[in-house]
Amino acid sequence: MKLSLLLTVLSLLTPVYAQSEAFPGRTTYPHVKVIETEQLKQQFDSVNIVDARSALEFDTLHINTAKNIPLHSRHFIDQIKTLQSDDKPIVFYCNGHTCYKSYKAARKAREAGLSNILAYDAGVFEWAHSNPDKATLLGQTPLDPEKLISKKTFKQYLLDPKAFNNKITDKTLILDIREPIQRGLLELFPYRQESISMGETGKLRKFLEAAKKSGRQLLVYDEVGKQVRWLQYYLQDMGIKNYYFLKGGVENFFKSLRNS
Repeated sequence: MKLSLLLTVLSLLTPVYAQSEAFPGRTTYPHVKVIETEQLKQQFDSVNIVDARSALEFDTLHINTAKNIPLHSRHFIDQIKTLQSDDKPIVFYCNGHTCYKSYKAARKAREAGLSNILAYDAGVFEWAHSNPDKATLLGQTPLDPEKLISKKTFKQYLLDPKAFNNKITDKTLILDIREPIQRGLLELFPYRQESISMGETGKLRKFLEAAKKSGRQLLVYDEVGKQVRWLQYYLQDMGIKNYYFLKGGVENFFKSLRNS
């Protein structure tokens, strides 16, 4: 009887443990109400959807009808309050299972006294795969799920600092896509690189078109290795294939120097 009872309890707990592993943020933010993919699909036209990520991420890939209100925007709460005037629930989302911005945005809204707040913590990638007709990639909707870049594919283009350095030749093009505030006066490869942030879309596209035409290998780095993932969509869209990213960005570059 005791063994039977134990097995019954374990069977009941298994889904809870599995959910905690798949969505670690649900344990960290237990008071944030979440909405599942199928629920959001059913309620799509009766909720206000808010993308809490950066403008760069939003412009690359987002859920249709979503409004981009970055979590760290100075006017975040004021903008959210304007949405709740129609009494619709507000659903925040970010990149996915291990991205906590949706939870943080929901908590911030609740702490400001707003109600009917939810987090869609499955994130934009799961939504895009499940509902390509209600997602936009590089301005195109419905999107082609085959154009969504997997983590496995992304990792194939990452080089550790030493390997990144070893790729540099007289014919290599080096691109720093950090924002000016991140860059400051520090360049990893002064006099050998171009510094163009992702926000400088016209200048960036012109540079990439020239890089493609030249056929030269392109080496790209950012601050911590996250911005390059979004740049990869633009490289893919332009048919550029000869490129690599610095794994972990500038932060990892200096960490490797300290450990060497």
